[in-house]
Amino acid sequence: MKFRDYYEVLGVPKTATKDEIRKAFRKLARKYHPDVAEDKSTAEEKFKELNEAYEVLSDPEKRKKYDALGPNWQSGGSGPSPDFTRGAGHGSQQFQYEGTGFSDFFEQMFGAGARPGPGSFHSYGHGPGGRQGPAPGQDAHADILVSLEESLHGTERSIQMQHVDPGTGQREVKTSTIRIPKGITEGQLIRCAGLGSPGLKGGKPGDLFLHARLEKHPDFRVSGSHLYYNLILAPWEAVLGAEVPVRTLGGEVLVKVPPHTDPGTELRLKDRGLPGGHLFAVVQISIPPEISDQEREHWEALAKESTFNPRMP
Repeated sequence: MKFRDYYEVLGVPKTATKDEIRKAFRKLARKYHPDVAEDKSTAEEKFKELNEAYEVLSDPEKRKKYDALGPNWQSGGSGPSPDFTRGAGHGSQQFQYEGTGFSDFFEQMFGAGARPGPGSFHSYGHGPGGRQGPAPGQDAHADILVSLEESLHGTERSIQMQHVDPGTGQREVKTSTIRIPKGITEGQLIRCAGLGSPGLKGGKPGDLFLHARLEKHPDFRVSGSHLYYNLILAPWEAVLGAEVPVRTLGGEVLVKVPPHTDPGTELRLKDRGLPGGHLFAVVQISIPPEISDQEREHWEALAKESTFNPRMP
């Protein structure tokens, strides 16, 4: 399994700060987001790759583990083994899934497949006192990357399971269609009946539990079913009030900004978040990077005439 250089993916050095990593992700995400990318054929995969890199490098614990193991992660004593086994306790079966949006490298190091949940292991029990008849297969756990648009509308996804029986060496590939429900949120489980490890001696197969990971978006932050969007205003728009465009998952809408709006004010757009949630436009004030001589004269005149003192209680 090939090592993935997440620093290279985001174009940042290994010494990059959390803020530098965030800025690099947002810049590249805006370029490769499927909605705006020029090359639609490669944008989706590139965007998923960016999300995976940001998922690891923006999380202090994941980044620490990633840096500690490095390119030699497969030979590290406490690291994952070269054989990729998701939810198949004691190496009884080897299988992997494609179509989840995450690479096998990520899943083995950081994903749900590396930390099977309760009840994911069923002993097959051979030998004295063991189970001689049919035995159920093991449940499997994996992560699935879900875009905000998929959560908004719900969708179907094709998942391919590749199973290798270590006893016979036979490889079996099975493709199934799973339903991603409308309004799915971070961490929610999708149960895929019968897509886990095969049973023994005719036993019922286990289930696959997909742990939803919401795709990071260059414009929105997610909290439950709510979305947060940074609304950048010019100083005069905040003071005088304005009608400005705000991006939503359903397209741009015009929002009235009342006069005397302070930075940090949250303007609620009802029902414009994920299903059951709202969109909050969080006001930020931006000053002009450069001004002309005439503009400077206006600002200086305002400074002389205004009685406002921001340092007075």
